[in-house]
Amino acid sequence: MSLINTKILPFKAQAFHNGDFVEVTNESVLGKWSVFFFYPADFTFVCPTELEDLAEKYEEFQKQGVEIYAVSTDTHFSHKAWHDSSPAIAKVKYPMVGDPTATLARNFDVLIEEEGLAYRGTFLVDPEGTIKLCEIHDNSIGRDASELLRKVRAAQYVASHPGEVCPAKWNEGAKTLKPSIDLVGKI
Repeated sequence: MSLINTKILPFKAQAFHNGDFVEVTNESVLGKWSVFFFYPADFTFVCPTELEDLAEKYEEFQKQGVEIYAVSTDTHFSHKAWHDSSPAIAKVKYPMVGDPTATLARNFDVLIEEEGLAYRGTFLVDPEGTIKLCEIHDNSIGRDASELLRKVRAAQYVASHPGEVCPAKWNEGAKTLKPSIDLVGKI
């Protein structure tokens, strides 16, 4: 079953965020757009490149009213240690959520049970807590924050413009489509 258009399930987790440990819950993420960005583990190889890429685009996500939650099955203590020891991760200003019980990884269906690690899963959640985007990658394939930002903008656009859809490679300001019988076979 797809997670698209389903509500996020209840959770409570600890995160490392801007030098502090904070609690993040399904209730605390409501009211704004959220990206849940799952990755396998701290102190690894592809993961720091992805988190650094997101860190470099974080201000743009914030301008769109989006909070990013990086999530792995490590603890929030491990996230702090990684943040303190890695130049790439030191750039991270968004919450790094610890999921040692794998509750979030199971809720979002990205847990690799036999390894206790998460696949590279990316989920966009709207302000009402509904999942609007879901991508899951093999752990050997890194993601691109610029493409995620484009998709966030498209999801926000269609949410605020009912009846319109965004075609392939749509960017802010570009033409959208209004599905109708008149378009059938003409695109």
